[in-house]
Amino acid sequence: MTAAVTVPGRSYDDIAVGEVLPELPIPLTRTLIVATAIATRDFQDVHHDPESARERGSKDVFMNILTSNGLAGRFVTDWAGPRATVRRVTIRLGAPNYPGDTMTMTGEVVSKDNGLVEVKVQGANSLGNHLAGSVTVAYLASEGKEA
Repeated sequence: MTAAVTVPGRSYDDIAVGEVLPELPIPLTRTLIVATAIATRDFQDVHHDPESARERGSKDVFMNILTSNGLAGRFVTDWAGPRATVRRVTIRLGAPNYPGDTMTMTGEVVSKDNGLVEVKVQGANSLGNHLAGSVTVAYLASEGKEA
């Protein structure tokens, strides 16, 4: 006898266009900014050396785009659950993310079709919008195959 396997979290049927995701505040620590730049192999000095960043016109080190991209995807997949896989992340950067600030992620489901869910995302800090764009996730079908 085979036991049924259940996957926790949201299902595709649970989601509605217009649904608003819960806000996610992300504290922007110096460690987060530096460590994620290194983890993404972005060794540009403006992401880890405050003096070099100031020499280039910035007030401090700032977050790199790969980290911003990853945080946008994380925001949506944390909400969507383990049945969802990222298909596309499209963002534009605005105000820099500096240490000591907080970026608050917000989102809204803008489309749902054939197993795909597109979420409009925004990440704002005290200077304004850091990122804006969308994240598309695909949901696994009940048979364990992607929709």
